Amino acid sequence: MKFKFLFSLITLASVLPAVAQYQWIDANGRKVFSDQPPPASVPAKKVMQQPRNTTIPANLDKANPADTATPTDAKTENENTRTSPPAKKDNNAGKDKELEAKKKAAEEAEAAKKKAEAEKQAAVQRDNCDRAKRAKMTLDSGVRTTVTNSKGEREFMDEAARMVETKRIEGIIAADCKAVP
Repeated sequence: MKFKFLFSLITLASVLPAVAQYQWIDANGRKVFSDQPPPASVPAKKVMQQPRNTTIPANLDKANPADTATPTDAKTENENTRTSPPAKKDNNAGKDKELEAKKKAAEEAEAAKKKAEAEKQAAVQRDNCDRAKRAKMTLDSGVRTTVTNSKGEREFMDEAARMVETKRIEGIIAADCKAVP
């Protein structure tokens, strides 16, 4: 029984270093999780988490990182760059293209919708213009015109009512006929 307990403790103690995780933000602004330290090109302020009792070496000169890099640093950097960033960039590039395509399609649909609405509005304006011009011609002809009052009875327009109606129709013509395409 003691042997099993001691064996369990030794096994647990040997697994603890494997749990050590580094977390940093890469050049593209994405969080990277790894059991290897970040490459030397990552500034220390971008490292968000590191295992206890470890230090990240001072950043290397970006112009010539090979001057101060040790063989293990180079191996770690190669392993990190080989495993995660290229695969993520390819996946994100595909997603970005899909997102851009969807965004472009939505913008085109919105533009088509606005164009259809503008054409509909222009058709309404043309119709209003035509009706107002015909009503003005009728009023200008001098023919006796009737209107329906609030009780539903037909009444002949007198000269004052004819002038008020002419002014109203001229306003409609000025508004709708001027902007007709």
